Amino acid sequence: MDIRQSYDSAAQAYADHLSDELLHKPLDRHLLNRFAEATRGQGLVADLGCGPGHITRYLRQQGVTVCGVDLSENMVAVARTRNPEIEFRNEDMRSLSAQAGSLTGIVLFYSIVHFAPDELLPVFVEARRVLVPNGCVLIAFHVGEYTLHRDELFGVPVSLEFQAHLRENVVDALHRAGFEVTEESVREPYEEVEHPSRRCYLLARAV
Repeated sequence: MDIRQSYDSAAQAYADHLSDELLHKPLDRHLLNRFAEATRGQGLVADLGCGPGHITRYLRQQGVTVCGVDLSENMVAVARTRNPEIEFRNEDMRSLSAQAGSLTGIVLFYSIVHFAPDELLPVFVEARRVLVPNGCVLIAFHVGEYTLHRDELFGVPVSLEFQAHLRENVVDALHRAGFEVTEESVREPYEEVEHPSRRCYLLARAV
């Protein structure tokens, strides 16, 4: 079972468990609001690795023109059902259909969790390709040097490797792909709400 198959199987359970997670994560909301301030009214934003579309929906509620992109066909189907007013695309974030320079912003909210450190650069290079100059990218990830394997996700059998990243590795890949990091935040996990890992958030612009 690969990543696509795992999320196809867990799509409905994932949506049921995480669709309201932002209610319990004030810093995440604050940073998404900050991103919305920078992109609202400027053009189309893509939420890459959007899952059931709850981040996409939140950004739209902040006035952002946004679409969602996910590798899992079933995740996209769930997202479309829950958010019929938003466009969702079934695509690999490493090979997007968007034309070069067609997006004003990109969100990667815990979407690099299945990439090893040496796989980050192609993801960011593709993000840079589709962004306008000075376009914004907001990235959230688990901080560390470990990989966590899961055979089950919200009661559904899966086979997934969750990769934590060192901040310096992510920043280096961003720089090499043509981004400048402009803002950074780190927080401890919210107890009884999420996986107990430190979180890092980077806001960067395309140069």
